[in-house]
Order: sequence, then C-alpha cells, then structure tokens
Amino acid sequence: MKVVALTGNIGSGKTTVARELERLGAEVIYADELARQARAALAPEICRAFPDACVGGRPDDRRLARRVFADPEARRRLEGMIHPWVRRAVLERLERLAQSANPPELVVLELPLLFETGWNPARDGVLVVAAPEALRARRVAERSGLSLDEFRARDAAQLPQEEKVRRADWVIVNDGDLDALRARVQRWYAEVVREASA
Repeated sequence: MKVVALTGNIGSGKTTVARELERLGAEVIYADELARQARAALAPEICRAFPDACVGGRPDDRRLARRVFADPEARRRLEGMIHPWVRRAVLERLERLAQSANPPELVVLELPLLFETGWNPARDGVLVVAAPEALRARRVAERSGLSLDEFRARDAAQLPQEEKVRRADWVIVNDGDLDALRARVQRWYAEVVREASA
C-alpha cells in the first residue's frame, strides 16, 4: 500500500485531482472533510473560544474563517483544536486500510496544510497541484464567492506555491481545462501505481 500526500494552495485544483484519483481507483482521505467533522465534534470548545463566530451554538464556517484569517493568533488557537483531531482520524483510517483484507494499491491523503503544519504521515512522497495565482483567484471566486481580498488572506496563510513545488516529489500543473488536468492525473496515477506494484 503506497501512501502519498496531495497538497497545493487554495484554488489550485487539489480536490478535482483527488476526485479523479478516486475515480481511477485510489483510496482518498480528505483532511478538509475530517476538519468539518472536527468542527462539529468540537463545537462547544470552538464556540467558547470564538463566540462571535457561532450561531445557535454551532460554528458558522464563513464567520469563523473571517475571524481566524484576519488574526494569526486566533488561527493558531483554532488549529490547535482541529489539527490533533484530524491527525488522529487520518492515522486511524490508515491503520484500518493497512489491516484490511484487500488494502488499496494507492492511498492519497489530501492535506491542504501539509507543509504548514509540518506533519506528513505519507511515507511515499508528496504530490503538489500548482496553478497561476490569477486563475486560482478566479476559481475560488466562482466556487466559493470569496472576494480577491479574502482569497489573498487565505493564500497568504499558506506556504508560497513556489516553495511547495520546490519540496514536492511530483507536480501537476493545472493551468488548462478539465480534460487536460484529467490526462495529467491519469499519467501520474499510471506511473505511481506501476512503481507500487513493481
């Protein structure tokens, strides 16, 4: 069972790449989905720390994001709650997959903050998805309705894309249409699965 981390900056197309890898047969663990579960599980703790970002005793994602991306100390405080929960969940899932009767050939950990947190449980390498900044900003505006300032605040909270590319074992550039991206992902998948079974 080969375990690879997938990361990239906001709007790069990580999730699109992850979904295509899933379609091709990889097992994908989505840290953002686990983080949503963590926010629900830790709602009382988060609302005690950030009462202005909660509605009806539950964290409001948009308010919480505005609060923590405007204040690095608040972001560190929130991450101190969420990250340990997500890490435990990732490790438990990896253990279950490794112990299963038919482990997948490839497990992909979609970890948007892989380099920022300094935690990488993927022993077999890092795949970075990269895209031009203007294209990433446009995608985020279309997908989430974030303004350019909101995009820039979130992007600034991440390691610069160039540094992620430098640290990567593999890079997929997402600067074209969906068909071009899928073709690049399929080539990468074929190469990595071939290496895993060699």
